[in-house]
Amino acid sequence: MFFVTRQKSNAVYTVIETKRKHNRKKGAAKVLREEIIELEYVPEDESGKRQNRKRKKVRLRRVCYQDEQNRYYVFLTNQMEITAEEVAFLYKKRWGIELLFKKMKQNFQLHYFYGENETAIRTQVWCTLIAQLLLTVLQKMAKVEKAFSIVATLVRIHLISMLDVYELLRGTKRSFEKANSPPLQGQLMLNFL
Repeated sequence: MFFVTRQKSNAVYTVIETKRKHNRKKGAAKVLREEIIELEYVPEDESGKRQNRKRKKVRLRRVCYQDEQNRYYVFLTNQMEITAEEVAFLYKKRWGIELLFKKMKQNFQLHYFYGENETAIRTQVWCTLIAQLLLTVLQKMAKVEKAFSIVATLVRIHLISMLDVYELLRGTKRSFEKANSPPLQGQLMLNFL
């Protein structure tokens, strides 16, 4: 099991070995420094309390990275086999996953699970992912600049109505007419009755 995380600004560590060192260059995404460090910490017991001054040391890899917008990041990982660029890439992808789950928790009912076993929870998360994907596709197809939360709210409110979804998303009117005829080719209807 391995991790990639950001280093705290007040972390105290000892540099064991410097593997790579480069100067900063504006507009270029690159690894500036790669080091093997030793970090001291005070472990916690089972109750979450720190033990009395029994310090332990852990050897980690420290990667300093600059992105295209000249932002500076310092990552720590216990993974020694992958490249430093992969460490930065993993953190970037991790952040994308966090944003995905934040979006899910804000727009869907994931604070309450309908079952207590693993299968029930996995099923509910998968259903939420599918619903989020369908709403994202709908938002892209309708070519609207509305926020995802507005799209999700409109669909949730009008789920059992027989409304033209395109008109619902594109329209600025406060009222919508029910569709009397079948949808034209390329149109989506919310028709679950």
